[in-house]
Amino acid sequence: MYYILTLYNMGMLFPVSKSVLCDARKVDHLLKLDGAKERLHLFKANLLEEGSFDTVVQGCHGAELIEPALKGTLNVLNSIAKSPSVKRVVLTSSIAAVAYNEKPLTPDVVVDETWFSDPDICRDSKMWYVLSKTLAEDAAWKFVKENNIDMVTINPAMKLFHFLDTGSETFPNFTFGWVNVKDVANAHIQAYEVSSASGRYCLVERVVHFSELVKNLRDLYPTLKLPKKSEDDMPYVPTFQVSQEKAKTLGIEFTPLEVRLKETVESLKEKKFVNL
Repeated sequence: MYYILTLYNMGMLFPVSKSVLCDARKVDHLLKLDGAKERLHLFKANLLEEGSFDTVVQGCHGAELIEPALKGTLNVLNSIAKSPSVKRVVLTSSIAAVAYNEKPLTPDVVVDETWFSDPDICRDSKMWYVLSKTLAEDAAWKFVKENNIDMVTINPAMKLFHFLDTGSETFPNFTFGWVNVKDVANAHIQAYEVSSASGRYCLVERVVHFSELVKNLRDLYPTLKLPKKSEDDMPYVPTFQVSQEKAKTLGIEFTPLEVRLKETVESLKEKKFVNL
């Protein structure tokens, strides 16, 4: 939804899959936007139904796939292949499709766009989300190569926010990549508009352990009840680095974790989801 708002505020005219209308409340705010009747077109489409995106992409000059699964990705790409007006596809993949292979993830390791997650390791470790992202992106690259389609992938960090559960006594012994959704939206726009953009772009402001998130929140909101210890007595899972070099060629300036944490909590306070 944030991507849609970003594009809309830039004055772009574009279609939106009507599959989001399973809950009308999810699109109410979009339909109320100034000029939505003329500029926002909703179409019924199902990622798993072959051909359902044919009418959606007709006349489009760019395409973006959100949270693709393997079959959904290929269905949309098949529709795009039938529409010569589409000049570039911007595929939303994930850092999950990048970072998980036989290489160790330790503080001195720098992950970059040349890395690919290993499907066999994903299966053996039962990392099904990671596997789905890995297979979907791999299938997409094979398809666009065979069909001569220009594609760029955005591989953002995973965004996990259940650490805001103030009723929990412990925090997970877990690390994950962090990125601001606004930066991800901007990267999608730049990947489409910058003619020299190509290949994959990892988007990770930093990799953090949950203990660091808890500490940052406690520093910002001392009265907030937060977990004080890890869920187990094991050493903390180590962090690692992700290169920002290529992402910065798109003009991306990453929002610091601390800034977005404060914005998130203040937004939750404003909507009365939390009391501080």
